[in-house]
Amino acid sequence: MTLSQLTAERQVAVRAVRDAARTCRAIREAFRPDQAETKSDSSPVTVADYASQALISLALAEAFPDDSIMGEETAASLLDQPAGPLAAAVVEHVGGVRPDADLERICWALDRCGHAGGTEGRHWTLDPVDGTKGFLRNQQYAVALALIEAGQVVLGVLACPNLPADPANPASSIGSLFVAERGGGAWQLPLDAGGDDDSFSAKSGRRIRVADISEPSQASYVESYESAHSSHDHASEIAEALGITRPSRRMDSQTKYAVVARGEAEIYLRLPNGSWVEQVWDHAAGSLLVTEAGGRVSDVRGDALDFSAGRRLERNRGVVVAPAAIHAEVLAATARVLEG
Repeated sequence: MTLSQLTAERQVAVRAVRDAARTCRAIREAFRPDQAETKSDSSPVTVADYASQALISLALAEAFPDDSIMGEETAASLLDQPAGPLAAAVVEHVGGVRPDADLERICWALDRCGHAGGTEGRHWTLDPVDGTKGFLRNQQYAVALALIEAGQVVLGVLACPNLPADPANPASSIGSLFVAERGGGAWQLPLDAGGDDDSFSAKSGRRIRVADISEPSQASYVESYESAHSSHDHASEIAEALGITRPSRRMDSQTKYAVVARGEAEIYLRLPNGSWVEQVWDHAAGSLLVTEAGGRVSDVRGDALDFSAGRRLERNRGVVVAPAAIHAEVLAATARVLEG
């Protein structure tokens, strides 16, 4: 195991993400309609989003009290209805891991995740349930945590509770955990392993690499489930231009980064659709995972994703992910389609 530079951070992050992912899975197994609501931007939020963010925020606050956190959720809705079923369910599920956490402590943990980002110092960025619609459909979703130093992602931990450990083996366990450290490679671990980080990583982790491919026509590609998040029509045109005949695989969340990083798919296209600007927490962990697995991640112009511009990728447009050997060809096809 070559990961060594951020041992304490990695251990805390892996344990916190594991706890959060297991909690999300437990919530999903007994999910009720009153455990979800709609936010002001019309996107859904659930008990799992709040519980996951609170658990990870509390773990980071205890281990690294001087570190700031950039997270997606706030406590506003829970504070508006502190006696409501949503708040009660959040307290119940957080309490399964942290019995000492009452609603006041949970709301504090949620609201300390308002860091504005930027280039100074270091901070964590968290998507507690990336792909909430996938969670609601009981399909793919992820818990995504990354550490950013001076605007650069240096550590990423990504849990995919519904992703089989081995896609080639239908009998394999369901649930995968991915860890990447800048300069240390990308690794896949079982979601349900126990023990401390270094011991179980050495025993049960495996290093992952993107697919060894030299011809884009041989590739398969993944894209967002929702057409509002990425242009399906443009993706289909790009695939045709590259000679790709396999149909796309659509899924929610940074699970798409994970399947490319471990060679299960070769290309991930997230193409501009309107004026949408990507959020930092939707790409930080996954982009490092693919990069450390030997892939390349850029926007549609070929620029590296810039995580130093605040809470959003203000300097980027779209995302193109592929093994380094074919990324330039994928990017060129993307430019022809988008400019045509």
